[in-house]
Amino acid sequence: MHAFTASVRDMRATLDAASENASKILGAESTNAALLRANRNAGRNTYLWRDPAWALSEVERAKPTSSPLRGIPISVKDCFDLAGAPTSCGTRYYRDLNGIAAHDSWLVERLRLAGAIITGKTHLHPLAYGITGENPDFGDCVQPGNDAALTGGSSSGAAASVLEGSAMAAIGTDTGGSIRVPAALCGLAGYRASLGRGDWRGGAHLAPSFDTMGWLYRDPEDGPLLGSFFDPLQPQPLKQFTSFAIVDERFLSDCEPTVLGSYEQCIQGLRSLGLAPIAIDVAWWSEAMEIFAPIQASEAALIHAGHFEHIELSIRQRLEWGASLTHHEVSLLRQRHEVFRKRMDALLDEHQFLLMPAAPVVRLNAGADHSQTRARLLRYTSPVSLAGMPAVTIPCFEAGHPAGGMQLVAAREDDASLLQLSAQLGRSQKSRPPQP
Repeated sequence: MHAFTASVRDMRATLDAASENASKILGAESTNAALLRANRNAGRNTYLWRDPAWALSEVERAKPTSSPLRGIPISVKDCFDLAGAPTSCGTRYYRDLNGIAAHDSWLVERLRLAGAIITGKTHLHPLAYGITGENPDFGDCVQPGNDAALTGGSSSGAAASVLEGSAMAAIGTDTGGSIRVPAALCGLAGYRASLGRGDWRGGAHLAPSFDTMGWLYRDPEDGPLLGSFFDPLQPQPLKQFTSFAIVDERFLSDCEPTVLGSYEQCIQGLRSLGLAPIAIDVAWWSEAMEIFAPIQASEAALIHAGHFEHIELSIRQRLEWGASLTHHEVSLLRQRHEVFRKRMDALLDEHQFLLMPAAPVVRLNAGADHSQTRARLLRYTSPVSLAGMPAVTIPCFEAGHPAGGMQLVAAREDDASLLQLSAQLGRSQKSRPPQP
């Protein structure tokens, strides 16, 4: 079984059916096959740290467990500590300043206890503060097999690792869209957990008011299994969805035609599951970036105070802007944030879930001017970030090529229900004939 094509569920079933000794052999073979595919993009920079010998030793070290992640090759974004490795946060400066981590982060510790095989620590936009995957220190992250297209960011290497098959699933983070956008651009599924799920001990925050953990993976049907890793001790009962909200056409005015086509197909896919769409007016979302961007910058500036001069220019300017905001200004922004969040809560109380594009574009060209890209893409993701809600990106394809990704959004802590729905939608997509 090849890591490049197998779903996590298929791999889990194969390992479960084998004896303990055979399972270890299969796990070692799968891990070795995954490791041989590492850094297959043009920049050879999917990973910022990897040690194949260490990863293979993890197969032997792992104890028998009922965890669904046992024996699964998984990559981790390089903003989480792994004992014995540096944590760069996407910059050479922090890699050298931080040195070698003495302890595993909570996330890595949980993965290792679950028997997951960590294939390495992946590329990210510097400080996880960007949406394109461009990085002046480690090189821009382009898609394996498509040198002309960026992966998107900030979970750039996470997306690349799944695309190239060096990981079957990848840990990412999503503050303003950093899982949803790479998933959409790379033809992958992505899950952003509800705000507050997981423990950031040993992980580098960007903006704690918005930072979430999650996954990138190939098959939407793997979502419920992977999402269970972040389940609280007492998860919510599953909801049965019957209807959903869609944003009105005015909001979609800057979407590329291919994305609009995929959006319509996704609506029809949900209709085929017996769900009824209801169009809603989201003109009030126009203030989302006015609230999100300065709070994010203010919180990031506090975290990185004293280090601005070592950060690349465009991010440094955002940090300096954040540091310049007064306590009164930030307080007023937080009041607006609370009002916005309550309006989003009310929206998801009235409508069971929301469907909208995760990005208005199909691809980001490598080497192009992306100075305006961040604002354009975050317009589609920042409302959900302000609300702290879970979201799942469903990949869409046209003639076998990525044709945008759609995000399903639910109320906070409805993660499991949303992941089950995304799995249903993914399954229904497989049953439909491919578009010409």
